[in-house]
Amino acid sequence: MRAMDCLRTAGEALRANLLRSVLTALGIIIGVAAVIIMVAVGAGAESRVQDVIKSLGANLMFVVPGSSSTRGARQGRGTLTNLTVDDADAIAREIDSVLHAAPNVRGGGQVVFGNLNWSTTIYGIRRDNLEAREWVIENGRSIRAEDLRAAGKVALIGDTVREKLFGDDNGVGETIRIKRIPFKIIGNLVAKGETPTGRDQDDLVFIPLTTAKKRVLGGRRVAGNRVTFIVVKARSGGELAEAEAAVAELLQKRQESSRIMSLLLAAVAFISLLVGGIGIMNIMLVSVTERTREIGLRMAVGASARDIMAQFLTEAVLISIVGGPIGIALGLGGAAIAARIADWPLLVQPGSVLLAFGVAAVVGIFFGFYPARKASRLDPIEALRHE
Repeated sequence: MRAMDCLRTAGEALRANLLRSVLTALGIIIGVAAVIIMVAVGAGAESRVQDVIKSLGANLMFVVPGSSSTRGARQGRGTLTNLTVDDADAIAREIDSVLHAAPNVRGGGQVVFGNLNWSTTIYGIRRDNLEAREWVIENGRSIRAEDLRAAGKVALIGDTVREKLFGDDNGVGETIRIKRIPFKIIGNLVAKGETPTGRDQDDLVFIPLTTAKKRVLGGRRVAGNRVTFIVVKARSGGELAEAEAAVAELLQKRQESSRIMSLLLAAVAFISLLVGGIGIMNIMLVSVTERTREIGLRMAVGASARDIMAQFLTEAVLISIVGGPIGIALGLGGAAIAARIADWPLLVQPGSVLLAFGVAAVVGIFFGFYPARKASRLDPIEALRHE
């Protein structure tokens, strides 16, 4: 039997039982889609973990996603962060060479006082951030533990903000509005001036970390326990390299569970393909039983055992091959949705797409072989007698 005749006959057989063919292909479709989604999820998570920290400077480093900065000098910009307050606490608690590890959230906003307003950067911090960055309170007081517990509407202002809104006054005790929310100024900071890159370090407002997350800078980036970056201060400049290595190791260990989960999910995806293959085998066995008289008739008119095997094997492979592209399309769409929800880059690896499609085809051949072989070994006379 020629290849085209075999393919045409297989297609007609599948169309004759269209609903059953679609349901059989569904296992392959889900399996292929699952492989692509899970590999993409794992690659995105791993990429974010690999780039999660960079460092520069004497004894201060900023733990950020895919970029690094120290003393205001920044290098590059990367993906969104999965750093949390717990990560900062673990760094401070478990690494001896680290003096402070302060979580931060950051965003922009208008600060209004009376008929004056100024666009500045808003930071949600804890007191340890002031100690890590060596900020000095010029007038008033610092952020306290009770401000964090109560998500208090209090603020510290940098010298540039103070000058823009209050001129020569320090502004302590006054009420400003940040994104239409009233905040009482509890202190102003000693000026630090510009960084080597020209960024004004004093153009900022500090508010309690909890207040920033709940009231001012909420959103997916800082949802739950997430933070934008962590300021890490080593005990001395000589311990910076040691601290950097220890922070990297600790964060990678804390993120290792996500890698393990990715492997488990990938295993589940391949199991889905396996289940799809078993479904193909079961349906093909049923098809062989239903078409026993047809097989006997074909053999009686000259079809060889090889022709019968080729026909049934082609049907099994055709189900897999048709399901493969549909599964790839669903997998790409699912991976895009997962990346958007999880706030990480979409990293669909071409190899995973080819692998999923190839595995689908192999599944069709592997699980279709036994039913095809069984059909080819039927006795023509017994097959024609079958009711």
